[in-house]
Amino acid sequence: MENFSAQSGQEAEPKKETKSENPAVDQDQATMQSLLDQQGISLELPSQGEIRQGIIATISENEILVSIGTKSEGIISGREYDQIPDEEREAFYQGQEIPVFVIEPEDNNGNVVLSYLQAREEKDWEEVESLLASNEVYASQVIGYNKGGLIVPIGRLRGFVPASQVSLLRRPSLANESPDQRYGKMVGEEMSVRVIEVDRARRRLILSERQALQETRETLKDRLLDELHEGDIRKGRVTSLADFGAFVNIDGADGLVHLSEISWERIQHPNEILKVGQEVEVKVISVDRDRKRIGLSLRQQQSDPWMQKIGHLKEGMLVEGTITHLTKFGAFARIGDDLEGLIHVSELSENRITHPKEVTKEGEVLTLRIIKIDPERRRIGLSLRKVDSPAYADLDWKMALAGEVDKVQTQQEEPSAESSQEIAALEESASAEIEAAGPAVEAPDSAEPSQEITAPEEPASAEIKAAGPVAEAPDSVEPQLEEPATTGLAEEPPLS
Repeated sequence: MENFSAQSGQEAEPKKETKSENPAVDQDQATMQSLLDQQGISLELPSQGEIRQGIIATISENEILVSIGTKSEGIISGREYDQIPDEEREAFYQGQEIPVFVIEPEDNNGNVVLSYLQAREEKDWEEVESLLASNEVYASQVIGYNKGGLIVPIGRLRGFVPASQVSLLRRPSLANESPDQRYGKMVGEEMSVRVIEVDRARRRLILSERQALQETRETLKDRLLDELHEGDIRKGRVTSLADFGAFVNIDGADGLVHLSEISWERIQHPNEILKVGQEVEVKVISVDRDRKRIGLSLRQQQSDPWMQKIGHLKEGMLVEGTITHLTKFGAFARIGDDLEGLIHVSELSENRITHPKEVTKEGEVLTLRIIKIDPERRRIGLSLRKVDSPAYADLDWKMALAGEVDKVQTQQEEPSAESSQEIAALEESASAEIEAAGPAVEAPDSAEPSQEITAPEEPASAEIKAAGPVAEAPDSVEPQLEEPATTGLAEEPPLS
């Protein structure tokens, strides 16, 4: 116990001697520490690569002194000073708080070497990493381009938007354009982007306009779905073409015009009629709010030419058709110039057949009967076996009669004015001729009615007039035809 106490005493004595040797220094250190604690300032030495908030203490022509809470002020000078943009450097003022990056905690002169631009850049890297994590959209501006895409800054970082990530609305319509032609006109335009890749080590920052617009488009589509109704007519712009149809942007949201709704005519691809960027007027034909899909139609804004072509056709009528194609289920026949109908295999013959080639062939011209017209599906059903069917006999007679009546009415209606004038002229001419011939001469009482003078246009009466009156035969004279017959029979010798 004595030894331990001694050792303890020996250990305690130097401390008492140290405090007693420099009482003034201890008091100054305590006073400074209390002042720093009151101001919330720490004298911890900065480490290399650290970012601190500093206060500008002095601004001179070639350096800026910044207080960062160390025993000496940090300095921004040399290249780090020159690289600060002039307009930004001129905006600095004494007492302004700025971020600084510690390049060197202490140089040969005991100064802390700082960088303002690297601090801002580090802040920008932290911001883009935050944007990547949150998937937020950042609004910026196109400042340049290269052959692969556009340059868009975030803070002081130069982000790259590849050509594949540029909005379809900005893409050129001509594939043979050079990068200068393709992207030169985009410089200075506003662009909303989303961060899709960040790599500090490689200083790689990849952005996407398409994904940013998709976010915006989803928001707009939700609002648009609440406003749209089937039958609405909207104007839009074609944003992309696919094998199955075309996407049209209306009020910031995309709707689909299916291939079958682009044109009344049959097409193989939307690019036969549409092109990206083209403005069109479409009709809303379906709104699926659960699946967030909008169905549009381009052809319903136009009159159906097929309906005009079949205007003169009726079910049951006979037509002439040319066989154009044979299939297992039937034969297709062309009616007129642009219409085509199907003769189902069951309508080709009264007998059972397995293939249309047993009855007809391509190029053959046949008389066919229309048995069905389907306007919705735009199909015409034809029949060969029902051409002479008794079931249609009454219909055929009525249609033939209706055709003749229409023909007669047409002939009567078209020349009606001219015919009435011609008839009136003929009547006047006939009256004049009768008046010129004088009054009719009355025949004597003994004359037969055949001697009466009649109108000159009757040739038989004229001949009778020229021959004179016919004398009546005496009552005793027998007809000449009967007398020879009686005489002949009396003179014939009896049979032996």
